Amino acid sequence: MIFAGGPAAAPVAKAATATIPIVFVNGLDPVKFGLVASLNRPGGNATGIYLFTNTLERKRLELLHELVPKVTAIAVLVNPTNPNADTVSHDLQAAARALGLQIDIVNASTERDIDAAFATILQRAAGALVVGNDPYFTGRRDQLVALAARHALPAVYSSRIHRIAW
Repeated sequence: MIFAGGPAAAPVAKAATATIPIVFVNGLDPVKFGLVASLNRPGGNATGIYLFTNTLERKRLELLHELVPKVTAIAVLVNPTNPNADTVSHDLQAAARALGLQIDIVNASTERDIDAAFATILQRAAGALVVGNDPYFTGRRDQLVALAARHALPAVYSSRIHRIAW
């Protein structure tokens, strides 16, 4: 058996063998990325756990809108190297339109990018921030929470782990 834990590992394992069982755990849609035929009947030699965390981005946007209803311009921090980045951006733009909000997608995939992203967010006068679900952002939680706090920017994150920062 092959345990493929990260988003990049499962497709590599699937390409390498059609006979050795593969078990994956990730937030990528396994049907969309060709790992399995369907969620209820995966078929083939791959199966695993699909963390539906990216499907919660819309709910996080809605929650932030409820918490700060007067804010109409919201920034969304997305890691462009994440395979789900385009899907998340598209879904959040549709959700924002439905809520009557303006969102600004801001990309960051390095520490320097995060500082530049916050400068852009402030320059564009966003009133709140949605931090996309991405392992890189979880690893940079201290920096993200500190920047949001320093600029008094209401923010919503993908995990409660962000509350313990700084």
